[in-house]
Amino acid sequence: MNIQGIISQLKNKHFLSLVGNASMSVLAMVTIGILLRNMTSVDIGYWFFFQTSFSLIDTFRVGFLQTAMIKFYSGTEGEKADAILGSVWFLSLLITGILIGLNILAAFAIPFIDNFGMETVIKWFGITFLFTLPSAVSAWILQSDQRFDSLLLIRVVSQGAFILMVLVAIFFTTLDLNLVLLINAVSSATVSLFCIYQGWARVKTFTKRTKAWILELFHFGKYSVGTSISTNLLRSSDTFVIMFVLGAAGPAAVTMYSMPMRLMEVIEIPLRSFLSTAMPSMSAAFNRGNKQEVVSIMQKYAGTLTLALVPVSFVAIILADFAIVILGGSQYSGSHAVSVYRIFMSFAMFYPLDRFLGVTLDIIHQPKFNFYKVLVMLVTNVTFDFIGIYFFHNINGVALGSLFTFLSGAIFGYYWLRKYLDFTFMGFFTVGVREIQVFLKEKLGFNISSPKP
Repeated sequence: MNIQGIISQLKNKHFLSLVGNASMSVLAMVTIGILLRNMTSVDIGYWFFFQTSFSLIDTFRVGFLQTAMIKFYSGTEGEKADAILGSVWFLSLLITGILIGLNILAAFAIPFIDNFGMETVIKWFGITFLFTLPSAVSAWILQSDQRFDSLLLIRVVSQGAFILMVLVAIFFTTLDLNLVLLINAVSSATVSLFCIYQGWARVKTFTKRTKAWILELFHFGKYSVGTSISTNLLRSSDTFVIMFVLGAAGPAAVTMYSMPMRLMEVIEIPLRSFLSTAMPSMSAAFNRGNKQEVVSIMQKYAGTLTLALVPVSFVAIILADFAIVILGGSQYSGSHAVSVYRIFMSFAMFYPLDRFLGVTLDIIHQPKFNFYKVLVMLVTNVTFDFIGIYFFHNINGVALGSLFTFLSGAIFGYYWLRKYLDFTFMGFFTVGVREIQVFLKEKLGFNISSPKP
């Protein structure tokens, strides 16, 4: 392959999306590794709790607008595109203002709150939420435009600024929880100013907003926000159960549970990349009325990724202790963090099937069923969290409960999506095998034929 061909491959949207997600995750894990070695396990536990809580509340904004914007903005141009973006800005500012107002009211309740984790969230949420707004809108716009090179730059600047500030702080002083929270807010503001300077935030479209598009986005978002909040609550419910049920041991246990969760990026990196490139394509196909193409894209991405993750999961299970030590240090070797990681990786290769079933329900304009799907998973997860802690008395029980959560979501999603699209569960694997064969033949020169029936 010549130089131009190599450059063309590197500019491929799939590659750029993958690199963007990978760089973000690698930098995030580097950051966590630094924090784990320079802060107490209790402080780290509260930091993870703040991040979890912030992400959950931020879902009101992201869930209301991100999927709706990708659906309606992708492929549009001119005045229509400006009207959609302006309406997105209006709603994002409205949501941000409402939640900051609620945060100010909650601040008056701090003297009556006997939980340091909740006090920390109340003190630092509002300012951080405001500072992240421009960068969040910019990321949605760039994803919709499939400008993954610029999206990659945002992610690198975001994590890079945080890491640099943390390292400077470690050099001059002792790192503690409040200092890390301050650095987080300042780095968020830095990234948002960078996005505005680059013109990615498209702030000027605010004046082009229309009542019609505000209502359109609102009516779609009222379903997708429920799904997003439930999805985030599904991810964070383990942290909340561990923090509050295990009492004094909660913060340290959250640290132990969060480490393998961060290492799950080995699955989340390619999954987010595939989703970010597949969603606009599926939306465009559905908007053209081509349901078969929607099915083809869904099975191609989900099936290929599922099969590709099988060897990755196998290697991760074998090297679980090594991975935990690399992330957090030798003090975590042989701990519950290792066993939890092995439990997660034993069925994580099937995550793409569940995630794509849910996303496709949104794409075909059936967000309410995706919302119901996540609610089923949430109830299942919380139920088995308590059952797991009751029988195992540690975080291994919480991790095992995740298997039942995944099964409930996959079964529910498949049942309802089949009512609108013509596909089979086995189709994910047959299409995945074919796509891998094509990749091996075209990219690596291998010619592997499917076994004859």
